[in-house]
Amino acid sequence: MTDANAQPLYDTFARADLRFERGEGVWLTTENGERYLDFAAGIAVNSLGYSHPHLVETLKTQAEKLWHLSNIYEIPGQKRLGQRLVDNTFADKVFFTNSGAEALECAIKTARRYHYVNGQPERFHIITFEGAFHGRTLATIAAGGQEKYLEGFGPKVSGFDQVPFGDEKALKAAIGPQTAAILIEPIQGEGGVRPVPDEDLRRLRKICDENGLLLILDEVQSGVGRTGKFFAYEWSGITPDIMAVAKGIGGGFPLGACLATAEAAKGMTAGVHGTTYGGNPLAMAVGNAVLDVILADGFFEHVQQVALFMKQGLASISDRYPDVIAEVRGRGLLMGIKSVVPNTALVQALRDEHLLTVGAGDNVIRLLPPLVVTEEEAREALSRIEAAAERLSVSARQKSA
Repeated sequence: MTDANAQPLYDTFARADLRFERGEGVWLTTENGERYLDFAAGIAVNSLGYSHPHLVETLKTQAEKLWHLSNIYEIPGQKRLGQRLVDNTFADKVFFTNSGAEALECAIKTARRYHYVNGQPERFHIITFEGAFHGRTLATIAAGGQEKYLEGFGPKVSGFDQVPFGDEKALKAAIGPQTAAILIEPIQGEGGVRPVPDEDLRRLRKICDENGLLLILDEVQSGVGRTGKFFAYEWSGITPDIMAVAKGIGGGFPLGACLATAEAAKGMTAGVHGTTYGGNPLAMAVGNAVLDVILADGFFEHVQQVALFMKQGLASISDRYPDVIAEVRGRGLLMGIKSVVPNTALVQALRDEHLLTVGAGDNVIRLLPPLVVTEEEAREALSRIEAAAERLSVSARQKSA
């Protein structure tokens, strides 16, 4: 018999006591009519905000035609979206998934399979970095290497060698005859909004080339315009061999993709990998609609402009409240505030100001607004951040008095 007080869902989320009924642009409205400025965007997912007319109309139109087809058949939307990703990135090949974790699984399998068909099946180890987050599957928690996610799930999946973030000496020492690839986020999101310097990415590309390794980028959080370019790797001038994409590419609809060069993907032949829902017509229609907006002239410049405005405003607040804010990090509209007070306290203080944010590692909170956020809305967010900082600062002074 079920406990009358028990709720039916797994107890895996510590949910806030908020229930939203609708959204428009960067605003969410609760069941009782309270409006919140959303600078979390479903954790960098709702790239075009809520109720974007082009996305809504596209989804409604496609829903009246076809939702799902097996990949046994041709799906024209896949070819169109795939071609657009190929035309605007380093890639030659695309595999569509439903999530970032699935895109990372595909990336890992692609790298291992590449060496297998090259006659080196022993090369299946992938070097990753401390603080990384690559998903919640058994392979991706092993890749991330964080004990809090590994605990209780049996033996760690083998083949992942983790090194300290930014430690080139340790990285080079970890490379051996079994090493297949290096996997890194251009900006660690969950790990505390820690950007990899452009020169470090260029160095990683060189190390991979010198050692016959594939470079895999996890751009699940940093991609699709989030940093002010289509993908964050573009800032460094290098290209990866394989890349995992998700979150913003679906604008809120579950969609991911693994992108690769033709050389890196040469082992992914018929039957070696598959998906039931990946690349379904509904997802493809929405993904194409997102790119209609993201790839339009001036969009990335808008992101860069609002990001600069936010960065300058946050720097000013940080200067005035050093007892609350230690540092402002990030690139584009993937911003992090390293908090002096517990980051949970800052998230709550901002929520009290009706501004939604999300925590991260290293006592950081993330600001991840929809990419369509205006300068006026950014100014409103800064005003609420300042109000929260003022209250926390007063509280801290009172406690120390």
